[in-house]
Amino acid sequence: MGSGIVLLLLFMIFGLFLIFGMPIAIAIGTSSFIILLLGKVSLVIVPQRMFAGVDSFALIAVPFFILAGDLMSEGKASALIMDFIESFLGFLRGALWPVAVLTAMVFAGISGSSAADTAAVAGALIPDLEKRKYDREFSSALIASAGSIGVVIPPSVPMILYAFITYASVSKLFLNGFIPGILMGVSLSAIALSKAYKEHYSKSGKISIKNIWDTFKAAIWGLLTPIIILGGIFSGKFTPSESAVVAVDWAIMVSLFVYRDKNLKDIMRIFVKSMITASLVMFLISTARVFAWILAYWSIPSLISNGILAISSNRFIIILLIDLIFLIAGIFLETASIIIIFTPLLFTLATTIGINPIHFGIIETVALAIGMVTPPVAINLYVVSGVTGIPIERISKANIPLILALIAVLFLVTYVPMIFPKAIL
Repeated sequence: MGSGIVLLLLFMIFGLFLIFGMPIAIAIGTSSFIILLLGKVSLVIVPQRMFAGVDSFALIAVPFFILAGDLMSEGKASALIMDFIESFLGFLRGALWPVAVLTAMVFAGISGSSAADTAAVAGALIPDLEKRKYDREFSSALIASAGSIGVVIPPSVPMILYAFITYASVSKLFLNGFIPGILMGVSLSAIALSKAYKEHYSKSGKISIKNIWDTFKAAIWGLLTPIIILGGIFSGKFTPSESAVVAVDWAIMVSLFVYRDKNLKDIMRIFVKSMITASLVMFLISTARVFAWILAYWSIPSLISNGILAISSNRFIIILLIDLIFLIAGIFLETASIIIIFTPLLFTLATTIGINPIHFGIIETVALAIGMVTPPVAINLYVVSGVTGIPIERISKANIPLILALIAVLFLVTYVPMIFPKAIL
């Protein structure tokens, strides 16, 4: 079979399975299996590629960052961090909105997971937001959008998956994730504050040095988590994979002996929950490696690159098309699937037109973060809806200006690479 026929059949079969509600991992594996049969390729490739897909030390970080995020999100840490941030932002009108965004940014340095970030902030802040009569739909939308920063500010599970596929440096990806994450947080906070001042929201209170110090002392153990994780990585004391294990050890110690908000039974329950989530991700990675092998075997990345270059050779237009592909894919697929399916397809094209592999990884991560708040497959909206009880449709409507702000950040990250320090690209 020719490359074009394989590409058409592969995505037609895969899309058909998704329409009938088949889980993504199984849809990827089954469609790959059918293509191998039709192409008369030895099926020994399937177990070989599936095993090779997860046989990597770098991937150890994935289940451990998921576990660390679950451990820290279910407890006092997020509420105490929120109290500390509110202590010095309380002078602003509608202060709880920027507090929510900044709390999400701090928690992003702990979890590596957008869903865990969103759940932690929603669980800690939603009761206060409702009690103080904040706009419920906008509050939910803001927390969901702020939760998307969880995969941009390191540690980041999507960045680890991208590095695994492209052999890019995880440490360099992490270093370059701060600026886009901060820009996302600033843009969301600006929109929230604009709404708060326009609608004359009240202030939380005056700044008190004593209150700041007291809340800082209470939150210090949670605040130390991202410092330990990222400080260890960037100082060279341990690898990103080792840092994930350190994060879990630290989260368990803080939960059991400092905050004492969990017992061994709670820890075991969270372990089981995280193992289920991690096993689904790892199974997806293993089946997607068969999918990726098919793409490489039939030279499909080159076919797509040549097809896009035939449309236009203008570098800026090609980058715009890549952004649009990621944004559209984020509407229909979840993040890990997009990374594993589309990265091999578009990476060759990106490097051909001169995009730095690290820069491309950041562009992809930011675009896919936006996909976490664009229905129908918008995990952050489902998390917030589950906490608040507000229908996703209403949250989505309130989320439109926030999504536009995040897209503006994506284009800034895409077209203005000089915002990144050249020394670490």
